[in-house]
Amino acid sequence: MPFSTKTKDNAMLAIIASVAMLVSACSIYQRKEMVRKANPAMYFEIPVTDMKRAVAFYQQVFGFDFQFEEIHGNQMAFIPFELDGTGISGALAKGEIYQPSLSGTLIYLHAENIDNTLHQVQLAGAKVLFPKTRAGGYSYVAEIEDSERNRIGLMEPLP
Repeated sequence: MPFSTKTKDNAMLAIIASVAMLVSACSIYQRKEMVRKANPAMYFEIPVTDMKRAVAFYQQVFGFDFQFEEIHGNQMAFIPFELDGTGISGALAKGEIYQPSLSGTLIYLHAENIDNTLHQVQLAGAKVLFPKTRAGGYSYVAEIEDSERNRIGLMEPLP
């Protein structure tokens, strides 16, 4: 028995609606999957008590150029950030709530060559807390005490 035009139209609309729901569901699933794949860390702040001293240290050791701003009454010196780069960036932060620490959260900064970076750390008068060590099959790591008495990790990816 042949379908009427109205029945054909209804069937076509049902197919289109089903395809649209499937595409939408796939799109939502893809977005959820993309979000799940993102690294959870997005930004960091390194507490400082003397902004001028800290900026001089990080410029000497890492060659950073800073952007300065005051946010919520706190002095911020933003570390360079490349929109098309990988990883995260942050700032040196001075304010009432920022307390340098050797025992707080440990962040790792990229070092092209840890040996050279550790040499610069010592020239800047800071301490090496943990020497260059291979970390599995991924990288070399080390830890330093910066000019403000923060424990800072260094990481050099393996070639």
